[in-house]
Amino acid sequence: MNFFASNIKFLRKQKGLTQSELADKIGINRPKIGSYEEGRAEPKLGVIQQISHFYKVNIDDLLEKDLSKEQPKEKDLTGATLRVLPIIVDRQNTEQISLVPIKAAAGYLDGHSDLEYIEQLPTFNLPLSELNRNATYRMFQINGDSMLPIPSGAYIIGEYVLDWTLVKDYQPSILVSTDEGVVFKRIVNKNNHAFELHSDNQLYEPYTININEVMEVWKAIGYLNFDLSKNQSEGKDQLSQMNNMLLQLQKEVKQLKGNLN
Repeated sequence: MNFFASNIKFLRKQKGLTQSELADKIGINRPKIGSYEEGRAEPKLGVIQQISHFYKVNIDDLLEKDLSKEQPKEKDLTGATLRVLPIIVDRQNTEQISLVPIKAAAGYLDGHSDLEYIEQLPTFNLPLSELNRNATYRMFQINGDSMLPIPSGAYIIGEYVLDWTLVKDYQPSILVSTDEGVVFKRIVNKNNHAFELHSDNQLYEPYTININEVMEVWKAIGYLNFDLSKNQSEGKDQLSQMNNMLLQLQKEVKQLKGNLN
């Protein structure tokens, strides 16, 4: 374990995590992280395996290599190198649309490039003129209210993007990444080194994700929503109310700061 202590400290800081945050993510207490980083204790094999899996680093490299001196590989944004994208076709050789429901999203991270996994997903065909026969599509069910008025539970139809440099700023997209999983956001390309992710619901702050964490990008071209029990404008009204609450809170904080000065 020549480099284990320095490596886990380097990897933690590289991801911008505190010791407490890392401890929560791998399921151990914070003092143990501190003792490992300082070399005061050696972890059991199970903990090493958890850390290796979390950082996507080979165990031998984690223990025996100085990872701070390793040159990171540049992500190929253009798709010039091979990206494995399994697809399903019917008996007529017509490409089908695979569906990734909410309950399958976690498994999609590990299985997105595995044909056997993709074959287990539901598939269907949409004979619509808006869909390009030469493109590949996938449907993802989203969870949460960050993109209201598109509601939680809606199904986003995504067109596969091979060349990420062609994504237009603020294009709504499905992003698949090692850190965030499957998310639906508006994407801004930050100098081909990171994506800045924006929500339509202003209660959610934008955040950035390193391009090396990204596995797939799907341009959103439409969505399906089967919850017709509410008025179409209700989602927009809810979003407007939340944004007004946020603006009011910001005003009160500003007034409070003025009183303190």
